[in-house]
Order: sequence, then structure tokens, then C-alpha cells
Amino acid sequence: MNDYLLSVLLGIVEGLTEFLPVSSTAHLRLSELLLHVPLSSGYWKMYSIVIQLGAILVLPIYFRSHIAKLISTFPEGEKRDCDYLTHPLSLVMIAFVITAGPSYLLTKVIGKNLESLYVMGSALLIGGIVMWIIDAIKAPWEKAGPGAPNSPIHTWKMDDIHGGQAVWIGACQILSAVFPGTSRSMSTIAAGQLVGMSRAAALEFSFFLSMPTMALATLYTLYKSVSGKDENPIGVASITPHEWVILGIGFVVSFIVAYGAVAWFMAWVRKRGFAPFAMYRIVLGIAVLVWATRLAGG
Repeated sequence: MNDYLLSVLLGIVEGLTEFLPVSSTAHLRLSELLLHVPLSSGYWKMYSIVIQLGAILVLPIYFRSHIAKLISTFPEGEKRDCDYLTHPLSLVMIAFVITAGPSYLLTKVIGKNLESLYVMGSALLIGGIVMWIIDAIKAPWEKAGPGAPNSPIHTWKMDDIHGGQAVWIGACQILSAVFPGTSRSMSTIAAGQLVGMSRAAALEFSFFLSMPTMALATLYTLYKSVSGKDENPIGVASITPHEWVILGIGFVVSFIVAYGAVAWFMAWVRKRGFAPFAMYRIVLGIAVLVWATRLAGG
């Protein structure tokens, strides 16, 4: 396949799936396998990192006004009921730290699981079932809205999140790092719903948490690749002009598609929930498991 077309396709896959609860890692890895991208190549590994950076850049731009408001009200908060530990920005960082430590220590396990179609397929399937069940249970209360008697949803805005919820969400995000296919978005959104957050609040906190999580993980991987500390390193000086163009195309396409996906997803979730994504995960997970079984059978 033409390298330019390949870059466009992979950029679209990354942009579409990075923030939807369907696992961009699984989709990108499956796409690379189906399109015969040389996964052992240091260049293509760095390409995957670069297009992920394109997607990550979307969030601080899309949420720039909310970020500015949170910064301007730090540490007392908009309602003046917060401090340095309970402000929403602080809770995002607490959740991030809870995720980062164990994920770093489990790097070898994560790398091994990235190579397993069985792990990806199982994570997609199980995650889809869990998402469907949780969203179905919460759906009536979402429709009832704030103030409904005996509602299990008591956090309707991300800014009202409390420490226990942040700690729980950070802990659950570890699952998405250890088991590729789980989806960082799925694990954090479902975790938020389980501890009384609305769909919109859980989704927005998931997006805010993804900023430091994805940025640090991606930049660390890029550093290892460029510095030669990775198994398949690449020196920036060795990249040809043609390869720079391929990187640029993937970065731009990923950014544009991801921006559209985030805007659409925020509007969709408030009205319709996560059931379609859960069904898609279940179907894809079964398909991946069948494919893995056939490959293993020769």
C-alpha cells in the first residue's frame, strides 16, 4: 500500500478510537497487522507515538475554556469549597499518580500483553459486557436527572468530584494499561459511573485524566525510541524527508479526526449513553478471539 494512504488510514483509526471507549491500542495494533505494517521497525513504532500525540493535543485545545476556569479558581474552587487537595485539578493529578506508579512497574507485563490477540480480544469482550451492564443500570437515573429521589447519581458535574471517586478512577485506569483492549476511556468512565458520577461527569473527568496520563506515557515512549533505550530505537537524524512527510500526515489526520470525535462523543453521551459502543466491543472482541484461535491452529 502507498505510504501516504497508509498514514492517512492509521491516522483516521487513531483519531477515531483514542477517546471513544473502544480501545485505540487494540484498533491500531489490529490495523497494523491487517495492513502489514512492520511492527519490528523502530520508525513505525515512533509513527504510532507521533499520531497519538496528534490526538492528545486535541484535549487541551477543546477544553481550553474549562481548563482556564479551573486554573483561575485554584485552589478554592468556583464555589469556594475546595483546597489544595480537593480542587478538581488536584484530584486529576492524584488519580494520575495512582495510575502511573503501578503502570511503570508493570511495563514488562504490559509489553507482553500488547503482543497477545487473546488478551486484546478478551479485554474488548469483557469490557463491553461490563460497560453495557453499568450503563443499563444507570440509564433510568440519567433520564430522571438531578434531584430525583433515591438516585445513585450524586455527581453531575466533573467539578463536583470528590477524593474517593478520583482515587477509585485512577486505580481502575491501571487495568487499561495492563490489559490492552480494555480502553482507558472505558475503564475510567465505567469506574466513575460505579461511584455515583453521571455519564457526562465521568466522561469529562476521563478526558481531563487522559491529558497527563497519555502525554507522559507517550513522551516517555518517544524518548526511549529516539534515545536508543528501546528494543527498536530510531535516531531522528536517520529519518528521511519522505518519512518526515509520512509522520506529518499521520499527525495532522489524527488531530483533525480526534477533534471531531471528541466533539461528537460529548454530545452523543449526554443523550444516548454507551450501549452502542458496548455492543461494538463485544462483537469485535469475539471476532478477535476467533481470529487468534485460527492463527494458533495454523
